[in-house]
Amino acid sequence: MRVVLGITFLIHGVAKFQMGLGNVAGWFESIGILGFLGYVVAFIELLGGIALILGIGTRIFSALIAIVMVGAIFTSKLSLGFMGAEAAGYELDVALLAMAVVLLISGSQLLSLNNKIFGPEKAA
Repeated sequence: MRVVLGITFLIHGVAKFQMGLGNVAGWFESIGILGFLGYVVAFIELLGGIALILGIGTRIFSALIAIVMVGAIFTSKLSLGFMGAEAAGYELDVALLAMAVVLLISGSQLLSLNNKIFGPEKAA
C-alpha cells in the first residue's frame, strides 16, 4: 500500500512541476486558496511520494498527504459529488485519504529504509 500511494503521489507531484509551479499557484488562487500553497502541495506530493516508495518517514508523509487530500476534497472536489458528473468526483481522493490514514496509524516495516536503518522496533 505504501509503494502504491508513493507512486501515485510522485506522479502527481511530477505533473505539477511539469505544468509549472506558477501555474499551479495560479490555479490555487483561482479557487480561493493562497497561491503559495500550490508550491507546498507540489513539494509534499513529490517528496512524500519518493519517501513513501523508499519507506522513509512513512507516518509523517502519510499525515501530510492526508492533509492534502482533505484539502482537495473540501476545496475543489466536494461540489462535484462522490462520483462527479462532468469531472471526476472525490471518490479517488477518499481512497487515497484512507490509504494515507492506514499508513499513518500502522507505519511501515516491510521493505522500508527506516526498518533497515533503525531496526523493526523504531520503523513503525
